Amino acid sequence: MFASPIARLVQQLAKLPGIGEKTAARLAFHILRAAPDDAAALAAAIVDVKQKIRFCGQCCDLTEMDPCAVCADARRDAGLVCVVAQPQDVVAIERTGGYRGRYHVLHGLLSPLDGIGPEDLRVTELVRRCSGASSSASSGASSGASSSGADAVTEVILATSSTVEGEATAVYLSKLLRPLGVRTSRIATGVPIGGELEYADQLTLVRAIDGRREM
Repeated sequence: MFASPIARLVQQLAKLPGIGEKTAARLAFHILRAAPDDAAALAAAIVDVKQKIRFCGQCCDLTEMDPCAVCADARRDAGLVCVVAQPQDVVAIERTGGYRGRYHVLHGLLSPLDGIGPEDLRVTELVRRCSGASSSASSGASSGASSSGADAVTEVILATSSTVEGEATAVYLSKLLRPLGVRTSRIATGVPIGGELEYADQLTLVRAIDGRREM
């Protein structure tokens, strides 16, 4: 139906999530009609993201520099680590402007039905990060050094979603980190700001009541 170069482009675009063959064809013809500079810029951006983006050696977020900007920021609280499922979650939390700790990106959630276990996530790096920080803090205290204790992880915030997979991942990580002496907390879930109680589902109301706090 299409000339060979167009057919190859449609085939590649159709591999993207949420893109069917018809949408891929529309995108392909849009690229074909675009100015040569725009098409070249798109191709260069794809090449750059594959060649230059890597995992941060500390938090496993996607970055061009290692460590990433958040981990390299001395003003961030190194003892507070927020665990999220995907890099997009880091962007969402950073947009709030209210969190000043650091992150750890799992790149997925536990899902036995889909064959995704702890070995498929960045769990080992999280455990190493917490246990390594704790042990270095202990050795620093015994040797009289104060700088090593400054980077010790004291609390891990489990900010995975409230889905079955998110809850299972949070419970698993909590049990895994507890023996390390690291405090684990879970983000609150409940009625959204501006929401009406009569429209909230039962589970949301239960979570909201269980997560109440003193005023």
